[in-house]
Amino acid sequence: MSTTTTHQDTYDPESTTSVMRLNALALAGAAAVVSAIVMLLLGVFGAIGVYEGAVEAMEQWHLFFEPTVVGTVAGMVEAAVISFALAYALAWLYNTLAR
Repeated sequence: MSTTTTHQDTYDPESTTSVMRLNALALAGAAAVVSAIVMLLLGVFGAIGVYEGAVEAMEQWHLFFEPTVVGTVAGMVEAAVISFALAYALAWLYNTLAR
């Protein structure tokens, strides 16, 4: 049994030289969401007494984070803003240098 192919891709030399561009807003948004989720998990873990070393490290690294409800929400916002700004800057720099 044989099958015939009706559509074949042709070699496009321009496709091998083009550079993939990052969607800066999508990358920054994803980084912000991931950071906020990690801070939420650390806030919950800190409240129940698990992973206290990581919770203490986050308390030292972040200005507003502490294992309370308000501290967790403030830490989530802080982490999301910082991650968004850094990821957006990284994507912008990549897109600029990749031209």
